[in-house]
Amino acid sequence: MTILAFTIILLVGAYLAGLLGSLTGLGGGVVVIPLLTLAFGVDFHYAVGAALVASISTSSGSGSAYVKEGITNIRLGMFLEIATTIGAVCGAAVAIWLDNNTIAILYGGVLILTAAMQQRQKSDHDGVVGSEAARKLKLFGTWPQKDGSFKSYQLKHVGGGFGVMYIAGILSGILGIGSGVLKVIAMDGIMKVPFKVSTTTSNFMMGVTACASAVVYIQRGQIEPGIACPVLIGVLFGALTGARLLKRLDVRVLRQIFCVAILLVAINMIYQGFSGQF
Repeated sequence: MTILAFTIILLVGAYLAGLLGSLTGLGGGVVVIPLLTLAFGVDFHYAVGAALVASISTSSGSGSAYVKEGITNIRLGMFLEIATTIGAVCGAAVAIWLDNNTIAILYGGVLILTAAMQQRQKSDHDGVVGSEAARKLKLFGTWPQKDGSFKSYQLKHVGGGFGVMYIAGILSGILGIGSGVLKVIAMDGIMKVPFKVSTTTSNFMMGVTACASAVVYIQRGQIEPGIACPVLIGVLFGALTGARLLKRLDVRVLRQIFCVAILLVAINMIYQGFSGQF
């Protein structure tokens, strides 16, 4: 295969990854890494480096829109970024000592957790009484409703959420997928932040987390421009297209199908990892 053909195929594949990731809310990185490793045979560390670069661009693009709409809790995001950034640097430093098969097994496990989290019931956590630590840190906020009004919310268990965010950062540094599912678990499941606020704040944080990890991968020479650039461009345009289609399409069935596909990819990843095929 020529370089031009490889670049075009990778660009199209990354575009579809960004489109599906945007429509299903799972992010393009979930599709990009299996695409690079299983379809193109790219080394896992280089695939992670490319996915990190793509995460930076997509988070910057879509994150700004949510900030403008007033959904994202910027103060909460910046506070939790301390944990994810430290974790991301630690994860990226550890990743050099992990072989491809170990990373594949970890990646498969995170994919299964991601698919499972897609099936859980979403909640606005009405009536939550916030903790004193959250009040002192001024982490309470409001988010806009369909009628134009704003609904206030409180949150709690700041320490527990901060700890899970550190783990999310470590996995982001190792796997390059932003670990949005763990960030949502920390905010929605532990800190009791409304689901829509937790997902948009997670998206806002993802670029910073990925940037911290990407610095380590750049220093090790594991971000290959010939792979990362087509992936970045394709995922970005795919995510923008998905954001426009999302307003007009009912994607519930697509999300169910995509979750099944993710489970199959996860099982394949874990099987190949234990078999030593990477």
